[in-house]
Amino acid sequence: MVSLSALHIYPIKSCGGIDLAEAGISEQGLFMDRHWMLIDRDGRFLSQREHPLMATVKTALTGEALIVRARGMPQLSLPLAPAAAAAAVSASIWDYAVQPLDCGKQAHEWFSSYFGADARLVQFNPAERRICSQKWTGDALVATQFADGFPLLVANEASLEDLNQRMKKKGAPAIPMNRFRPNVVLSGLDAYEEDYVDTLTLGEPGSEIVLRMIKPCARCPVPGIDQETGRSSAEWPGEPLDTMATYRANDRVDGGLTFGQNAIVVRGQGNLLRVGQEAQVELNF
Repeated sequence: MVSLSALHIYPIKSCGGIDLAEAGISEQGLFMDRHWMLIDRDGRFLSQREHPLMATVKTALTGEALIVRARGMPQLSLPLAPAAAAAAVSASIWDYAVQPLDCGKQAHEWFSSYFGADARLVQFNPAERRICSQKWTGDALVATQFADGFPLLVANEASLEDLNQRMKKKGAPAIPMNRFRPNVVLSGLDAYEEDYVDTLTLGEPGSEIVLRMIKPCARCPVPGIDQETGRSSAEWPGEPLDTMATYRANDRVDGGLTFGQNAIVVRGQGNLLRVGQEAQVELNF
């Protein structure tokens, strides 16, 4: 039986995630996932690719606030709703221009102090609709917030187990799933069977959620960063990409090393995903 084994959101893009037992879902993905991001003084988004210390910024959500913590820093509490006077600023995610809302001076100073570089926190502007690449979504006009490209990332426990077994044979340590920063984690599939999944249907009839896999996720160096310490392994700095390079190059993404599948929400916006839900799988070979 295929089932949903874990749910994760990352309120601030590239910062620490939150494990959930259930999560509401919309066209844009899980509620409050990548709803905030950090930008530099030129408006470019910041990520663990260049700033691995971002992994050590921990987040939590209350009914009214985003809570941010980091070692040696005072706790930062920010309202979930943007301030009425919040100014829109110019920013970009890759080559996509956006106009997010500035989260203010206190957050700007907090993050800049922690990273030792200019880092402004911004919040997704509800007046905007950021459309995903139709090269992959086809005729569907699908929106996301500050994710790299698509609303959801789906990963498979068996695929991680296979990767870890390959790494162990080299003497390299196993890594946890959080290195790949998925939203939805599945159990019950064979290793890499997610590569051939067309749709997942979760939930009870009448409240089911249908996800469609649209693009293999080509991995950058972030899976090599320990999500607790913000550091890469001194002994195995190339892992897990070195091991993945031996068998996970994918022609669909120009030879990128893939792990997991980007997904969109086909049906069930407004419903709940719950850990433990059974998933009905349709394959597409």
